[in-house]
Amino acid sequence: MVSPPITGPIAPFSAVPVGGGVIVAKLGVVVTQPVEGEVVAFRTLCPHRGCQVKAVAAGTINCFCHGSRFRISDGAVVGGPATQPLTPVRVTVVDGVVVDASG
Repeated sequence: MVSPPITGPIAPFSAVPVGGGVIVAKLGVVVTQPVEGEVVAFRTLCPHRGCQVKAVAAGTINCFCHGSRFRISDGAVVGGPATQPLTPVRVTVVDGVVVDASG
């Protein structure tokens, strides 16, 4: 499944907690801040069965459908049945706003 391109702002950087993240469901993106000042993003589609990840807690991005968990720093699988990481989204911060940096 090909995800649609992201256009416009994704989220205010100030809304992304250090060591956590926010899910922007309408764009299908989860934005994380693994360490202060670093922004990382992934598509919310879980590679296991195509459910949407629904929460970020305790350093992981979590899919409640079957229990897969992914590391906030790189989207790697840390638990559950998924065997593939989350799909990364290139982002940057411009004037305090997280935006797509893929093109």
